[in-house]
Amino acid sequence: MSITQNDTIAAIATALGEAGISVVRVSGPDALPIADRVVRQRKELPSQRPAGMFTLEQVIDGERVVDQALVLIMRGPHSYTGEDVVEFQGHGGSQCAKSILRVVCNAGARLAEPGEFTQRAFLNGRMDLVQAEAVLDLIHARSNRAAAAALDQLQGQLSQAMNGIYDDLIALAADLEATLDFPEDELPDAVLPEIIDRGQASASQIQRWLDTWEEGHLLRDGALVVIAGRPNAGKSTLLNALLGRERAIVSGIPGTTRDTIEEDIVLKGIPIRLIDTAGLRETECEIEQVGIARTHQKRLQADLEIYLIDATLPPDSHEINNLSTDFQKRRLVILNKIDQANPEWKSHQNTIDIQLSLIKSVDIERVKDLISGKLVSGLDLEARPHAVISERHYQLLSQAKHELEAVLAMLLTSHEDEVALASTRMRDVLDLLGTITGRTYHDELLNTIFSRFCIGK
Repeated sequence: MSITQNDTIAAIATALGEAGISVVRVSGPDALPIADRVVRQRKELPSQRPAGMFTLEQVIDGERVVDQALVLIMRGPHSYTGEDVVEFQGHGGSQCAKSILRVVCNAGARLAEPGEFTQRAFLNGRMDLVQAEAVLDLIHARSNRAAAAALDQLQGQLSQAMNGIYDDLIALAADLEATLDFPEDELPDAVLPEIIDRGQASASQIQRWLDTWEEGHLLRDGALVVIAGRPNAGKSTLLNALLGRERAIVSGIPGTTRDTIEEDIVLKGIPIRLIDTAGLRETECEIEQVGIARTHQKRLQADLEIYLIDATLPPDSHEINNLSTDFQKRRLVILNKIDQANPEWKSHQNTIDIQLSLIKSVDIERVKDLISGKLVSGLDLEARPHAVISERHYQLLSQAKHELEAVLAMLLTSHEDEVALASTRMRDVLDLLGTITGRTYHDELLNTIFSRFCIGK
């Protein structure tokens, strides 16, 4: 997407389909003149009306009326984009919106690219990049907590904190460069230690932000939870119980589930993608082998694995060894069919998180609590929702912290050459932090961020 604000853009801002209204948004220097051209002429043209005024108009294509719409005038710099904006709120359905968009484009606008309205808001100083990303997070939020965190970020809480540390490090960089004007033997002894203390405080603050990434990942992306185990362990039964409906076929025939079955739920404000998988076993069936290969792939991707064990079977040494070894992912181990359990399982209680019988009776709320507890271990989800960093923020903050720690290590030597090099390297720290909020940016960065938006936002 090329960065230009010399033209006027238009797009349908509501989802196509049956609805009460549809909105066509127009933004740019010719937004008001275009509105004048596409509405039935009355005594007062849209361009002559005050900002915030709604009027009911006939939208026309030549002499033909294509729809009747409310026309809202918003004037820059106080609009969403910071430009003159006109919104046509017509009847719902795809045809009315498309007809209005067509006549608007024929009158001088061009079709907007994904995220271009929000990109213009950023370029015109209406929001920074952190707030712009919050717009997308708010649109994609799949839980109340995720929406509340995105709204907190949109209102500038995270931006304010980021700008605060940036300003602190700007001041530190200036003081560090000022030390280069002193001969090494004339620099007061307390200067470098004081700069180092300030740098360490900033590094600690960056680490506190890095610590919010896990919560941000769960809120934005949701958690991938894979249900795994040998055939007939009760995986599909558990999926149905968690969903509260019969989604997967339950059968006593081993290998019934040969492909993954995926469904969404929300637990404790965390969006979760539940995946039922093919049973883990050796098989000659090529189709089942493909399903088992997909099971292993999903297990590697999972944020949490729920591993079900059939308690009616004696402990399998390979399975026990697998469960006893360190697992890089979080895991919840369930011993199912406990009402018919093989007595040999009594000696393996240390590998089990919960014992139950999914067919006889199960407190599914307890299972849900265990799942959410495993996912949010170390996170305080009872606290008020707050802005949390994204993957992009995490990568930039990690690099900035690494560079800052390298600067501090140089300063600890107190050697003149190392101090000069540290001063140069501080600029890299500032560039990385500036890229988060958009103080520093380039076309490729903006394209990467705004291309993920829908057209019309």
